[in-house]
Amino acid sequence: MKKLFGFVMVGTNDLVTSAKFYDAIFVPLNLIQAIATEKYIGYAQKNNLKDIEFYITKPSNKEPSTYGNGTQISFLVESKKKVDEFHAIGLKNGGTNEGLPGIRSGDYFAYVRDLDGNKICAYTII
Repeated sequence: MKKLFGFVMVGTNDLVTSAKFYDAIFVPLNLIQAIATEKYIGYAQKNNLKDIEFYITKPSNKEPSTYGNGTQISFLVESKKKVDEFHAIGLKNGGTNEGLPGIRSGDYFAYVRDLDGNKICAYTII
């Protein structure tokens, strides 16, 4: 087995607006849209578009999307600069600050909530 996770998925109530947010914050993470339908958008590494790692989706049960309290998705990046860029871009694109970039538990983290309230983190090991 090569990896533990197949992919991560978060719900959204506005796919178009959510895509604009994620298109922007994923620049420092080298993730881009690899597939888009009217129900979901999948993101993959630029050099491996067939391996979707992250989806934003309208809930299939037709109920409103909600976020999980205590749920967090974390992306490991290669530098503090990328963590800082992720956080700044997230705020610039309508996300809310959930934790400024800084050292926590010995490594460097930053947190934003997306437009639907999902908590997203970028961090690097220092």
